[in-house]
Amino acid sequence: MKNAVIIGSGFAGLSTACFMAKAGWKVTVLEKQSTPGGRARRMHVQGFTFDMGPSWYWMPDVFEHFFNCFDKTVEQYYQLDRLDPSYRIYWPQDYVDIPADYNSLKKLFDSLEPGSAEMLDNFMKEAQYKYQVGINKLVHKPGQSITEFIDLELVKGIFKLDVFTSMKKHIRKHFNHPQLQQLLEFPVLFLGALPENTPALYSLMNYADIKLGTWYPKGGMYKIVEAIHRLATELGVQFQFNHTAVKIEVENNIAKSVVTNTIGDAGKIVKKNYKADVVIGGADYHFIETALLSKQYRTYSDAYWDKRVMAPSCLIYYVGLNKKLHNVLHHTLFFDVSFEEHGKEIYTIPQWPKSPLFYVSVTSVSDNSVAPEGGENLFFLIPVAAGLTGDTDELREHYFEQIIQRYEDRIGQSVKEAIVYKKSYSVSNFIEDYNAFKGNAYGLANTLMQTAVLKPGCRSKKVENLYYTGQLTVPGPGVPPALISGEVVAKEIIKNF
Repeated sequence: MKNAVIIGSGFAGLSTACFMAKAGWKVTVLEKQSTPGGRARRMHVQGFTFDMGPSWYWMPDVFEHFFNCFDKTVEQYYQLDRLDPSYRIYWPQDYVDIPADYNSLKKLFDSLEPGSAEMLDNFMKEAQYKYQVGINKLVHKPGQSITEFIDLELVKGIFKLDVFTSMKKHIRKHFNHPQLQQLLEFPVLFLGALPENTPALYSLMNYADIKLGTWYPKGGMYKIVEAIHRLATELGVQFQFNHTAVKIEVENNIAKSVVTNTIGDAGKIVKKNYKADVVIGGADYHFIETALLSKQYRTYSDAYWDKRVMAPSCLIYYVGLNKKLHNVLHHTLFFDVSFEEHGKEIYTIPQWPKSPLFYVSVTSVSDNSVAPEGGENLFFLIPVAAGLTGDTDELREHYFEQIIQRYEDRIGQSVKEAIVYKKSYSVSNFIEDYNAFKGNAYGLANTLMQTAVLKPGCRSKKVENLYYTGQLTVPGPGVPPALISGEVVAKEIIKNF
């Protein structure tokens, strides 16, 4: 039986482990933290349960496909509820709730811009085509060669896919109202680039948002981690937690083993060696390349990495209240300040924002198990540029004061006086906990020049049996792409070995 050693148990690492085990490999997953999940970890404190990372459940079909590959269904592991309204957006003067029902959404569009409902139909028809081709074909390509894309349907549909048009131009071709433009541009913030630098192919995200809906797994996003960890264990995958990978041993361009540090008896550091026929990096790609490999075995130079356009990092606050709030939704986006200004502060002239957009998740609105009775569980997120320095407690407190004031003003209720728990998390924590390159939260930006074969490869060019999975390689950032990344890389290994 062949040995696969996977570094990291985020969604991509877990997915790869399942597919490799199903194919009959002996699989060992090495994880630095004490629990699986990577950035999707969970925190229990004072009766509150916080999902520490991803909080949006989009593309339910991708999760269903994953479990179906193992003759399982999502329902066997966790309960999904569709959120209605999907989310709320606060503009400078007013707010709007985005209905789950498509006909209601069309009425909303028409109320803001007469005739835009018909344009939405056209826009969504194109977005559906992109989604079907994108999810069924494009994202399942390993990005090893341009010849993968010589596919009759892809060639015939290249112009329908809008690869060479930007999201900004594409949206403005259909809609004139600034609020409708922002509503349709916001999903690309998850992809980590400005709308003018993101190919219009990614209007497939609008299809995911509007037609496929926003869902919530009862108990929180960590339920998905638990489900896949359980499935992996049932398939025979071995997990080694509290194991920090410190070196990949390579001989004659072949990875022989992964060396880890773990804490033994009396708190002493113990080195362990895990032999491998194949090594899969599910942790941060840049970290594995630069910290675990000798220089002669690295595929990419420091100059290459420095030129990468990174998706944002985040400044997050986990907040517990000892009272209930009224008239708040599960997901709320604050677009009450300049969208353009904050975008520039992330991508054009990277700096801490003057007046940031932010997002609030109140999971306790949908789930009374995540907060003590009579309490509320809040998650605030400010997107910030990757690579920023000066991530101090004072800075974090400055931003918290700013956004909590705006939140209180808009919901018309006091929040600050009800806080019984608060923890912040930002650039330095992403580096410390996940070895995240430049403290990024979402991986590489999905710009045209960082798409498919132009991303860091899922197979090392210098080490024959070293592969990579996750948000810095194909297909890109997000939970559904991470699951797909695991499937793609496992198929490549199985084909080659």
